[in-house]
Amino acid sequence: MRKVVITQKLPYELEDDFRGYQLVYNREDRQMDRADLLLSLRDADALISMLSDKIDRELIDAAPDLKIINNYAVGYNNIDVDYAKGKGILVCNTPHVLTETTAELAFALMISVARRIVEADKFTRMGNFVGWTPNLFLGTDLYRKRVGIYGFGRIGQAFARCCRGFEMDIVYTGNTRKYEAELNLGARFVDFDELVSSSDFIVVLAPLNEKTKHAFNLDTFKKMKKTAIFINAGRGPIVKESDLAYALKNGIIRGAGLDVYEYEPEISEELFDLDNVILLPHIGSASESTREEMAKLCINSVKNYLEKGIIPANVI
Repeated sequence: MRKVVITQKLPYELEDDFRGYQLVYNREDRQMDRADLLLSLRDADALISMLSDKIDRELIDAAPDLKIINNYAVGYNNIDVDYAKGKGILVCNTPHVLTETTAELAFALMISVARRIVEADKFTRMGNFVGWTPNLFLGTDLYRKRVGIYGFGRIGQAFARCCRGFEMDIVYTGNTRKYEAELNLGARFVDFDELVSSSDFIVVLAPLNEKTKHAFNLDTFKKMKKTAIFINAGRGPIVKESDLAYALKNGIIRGAGLDVYEYEPEISEELFDLDNVILLPHIGSASESTREEMAKLCINSVKNYLEKGIIPANVI
């Protein structure tokens, strides 16, 4: 009997899909204990993991029968992909299905920081609203402002589509130019320094790799406009978090919105004391329909490979 291990509860009733399998399923909304995971994988054929699970050499070596890992996320920097592939294990993720949802969340963060939505909500709930005044919570317009997108893949391009409704001036940077997207979205390619120095809003939607890690540090923030608003819905370690806190605290940039963190789930204590930053608990793909589609993609990839030998389209 084939064995599948799923490390955390998914928002989808999946037991019927794995009828006839030996299923080890952590039905809790918390990370699976590492020792339990190591033990469960000793004779497992497949693993559906979360971004919070560290799939390293120790874990891979503990699973000699493992044939496929499907990460319930578009990112996979939690997995030693090269080592897994060297052991003949397929590694998959969940691209495409969360593109629009994540782009929407990034845009929601941008407009919320710009218009000081969270600050104003807190102010009102505390009973401080006693009437309209001309200077109450003055924010920043998005209309016809420049937005610089760092990472212009599927999510970055979906985010750009959101920006077009506000007639924003869209610029981007990356390893390669996306000529078709430039034509369709009215976007313009610029180098990193121009993106950083000229943009009113800077939005990170890039993957994490050696080039992007700590691309945004104190030197970078000092190159930005003092009125700039910085958004990270990509990967936490792209930003040196302590430097961002310093920049926000000292008025080097105006504000920020974060959905991911450098040492997630830990967050720099300095950020908690600042009103000019919005902190979200990594909910970029968190809509009911998207999370369900992510679960279905993982299940279908695992079953098609184990039962039919079909290499999934979402293989890394």
